[in-house]
Amino acid sequence: MKNCEYQQIDPQALPTPTPTPPPHHGNDRDEKEQPRRPRRKWEVFPGKNRFFCQGRIIVARQSGVLPLTLGLILVTSGLFFIFDCPFLVRHLTSCIPVVGGVLFIFVVITLLQTSFTDPGILPRATPDEAADIEKQIDNTGNTSYRPPPRTKEVLINQQVVKLKYCFTCKMFRPPRTSHCSLCDNCVERFDHHCPWVGNCVGKRNYRFFYTFIVSLSFLTAFIFGCVTTHLALRAQGGKGLVFALQEMELVICFFSVWSILGLSGFHTYLVASNLTTNEDIKGSWSGKSGEDVTNPYSHRNIFVNCCSVLCGPMPPSLIDRRGFLPTDESAQTGSADIEVPALAAKSEINVVGGSSQLTIGLQEPFSHAPTPSQLPPNLFLNLTEALLLAVALTQSAAWC
Repeated sequence: MKNCEYQQIDPQALPTPTPTPPPHHGNDRDEKEQPRRPRRKWEVFPGKNRFFCQGRIIVARQSGVLPLTLGLILVTSGLFFIFDCPFLVRHLTSCIPVVGGVLFIFVVITLLQTSFTDPGILPRATPDEAADIEKQIDNTGNTSYRPPPRTKEVLINQQVVKLKYCFTCKMFRPPRTSHCSLCDNCVERFDHHCPWVGNCVGKRNYRFFYTFIVSLSFLTAFIFGCVTTHLALRAQGGKGLVFALQEMELVICFFSVWSILGLSGFHTYLVASNLTTNEDIKGSWSGKSGEDVTNPYSHRNIFVNCCSVLCGPMPPSLIDRRGFLPTDESAQTGSADIEVPALAAKSEINVVGGSSQLTIGLQEPFSHAPTPSQLPPNLFLNLTEALLLAVALTQSAAWC
């Protein structure tokens, strides 16, 4: 470094490098002109749900207990059909496997219907609808403070019912609607979120849930009675692996039958009263708050209540999860996929441009640093280039 001599080089005398155009691919225009695949609504659904079979099946995101429920039913029924049915057919009657098979198929079908059916999710308000609701709420005209939306009151069968505002869905909830915190959806006629079926229980799948727990009660009681009879008839000499499996089957049925029977009885009371679990727990129509209230949804007749809850027409799904998004909304959702690559490409161009201009600056002698007036003005057009230039000049001074 002691014998190094530096010579001033005029930047204007240097040949200006011509930027090399990127290689043109003949398929770029074809790829840009290809229309985007229309997206369905289930692909951008805002709730915490998972969809399968192109949106035909909907379950909650936290549905890990559903395989356990299905596994317990399959294991218990399988042990019954393998070890108990052959013995009971020989010694009692051949109708036992037929009855058990019918109950088993009915239980599995109703469980899957409860788990994979839309429980009655309400679509969230669009930005225009939310803005219109906010205008209706804000009647004070004070722009500095917006009071939170409270409630609305409607009259149902001469009974005042309050409608609460949902800050997530941006709408007033219809009667008997509640927002599920696990699924993050407003569900019509919300009963409860059942982890055993991996879904909310609401207006559209409550009848399947009720038939599931009732049929499961019959199946569990039937298997419990058959296993007890089998063990009583084979009381002498009952040892080995088969006897141990039968005892395990008996224990599972014993602890399951009481809870399932109690759950079935509780929901039978709710159906007969035209109540939901959510309303019964909160005591909405029980008069616990001291007010003289009655259930406005009850028909004052047990038979009519049961028919209205279990035998009414199946309401359609309101979220239209297999419908296509409008063109403008699909373009907005698709632009999010392009935003990150576009920013990366822009950053790459800035770095390349900064390095080409830094080469001119580094060719000047290190003995005297260039003044800001001597630098090309276009270096300060981009903050990234200026920072890169400062770092390069600092490193060059250190090298000297």
